[in-house]
Amino acid sequence: MLFGKRDRIVKRILIVEDEPLVAFDNETMLADLGYVVVATLDSFESAIERLEGEAIDLVLTDLRLSGDRTGLDLARAAKGRGVPTLFATGHELPPEAAALAIGCLMKPYSERTLSRALNSVDKHLAGQKTKPPKGMKLFISES
Repeated sequence: MLFGKRDRIVKRILIVEDEPLVAFDNETMLADLGYVVVATLDSFESAIERLEGEAIDLVLTDLRLSGDRTGLDLARAAKGRGVPTLFATGHELPPEAAALAIGCLMKPYSERTLSRALNSVDKHLAGQKTKPPKGMKLFISES
């Protein structure tokens, strides 16, 4: 650790979002924050293909996606592959969401809030205590 800055656990993020403008904003903000955006997709099916073929540290997904499958389905599949999920949604979360994801960031959010949320996720994954930013919930799972 040099000058108090530690290595990130989350470096490579898969964005799954069915709203094109939100997807573009997320992609731009994450790149500006120094993350590698593996892909920006809008459906469960295309996300699963990436999960099977790429190294991914975190899935950032909405609950509603293009097609029949949801962000909950994606979180379940990602968890089965050992990849944490952070929901980013403006919709109320169903009760099972907390068992499938590391947390939820409520829309709308700023780049600053997204940065703080990802820092909280990183600390949480490292086993450190963290206080999530306003508009974000961290879930404590026993996976």
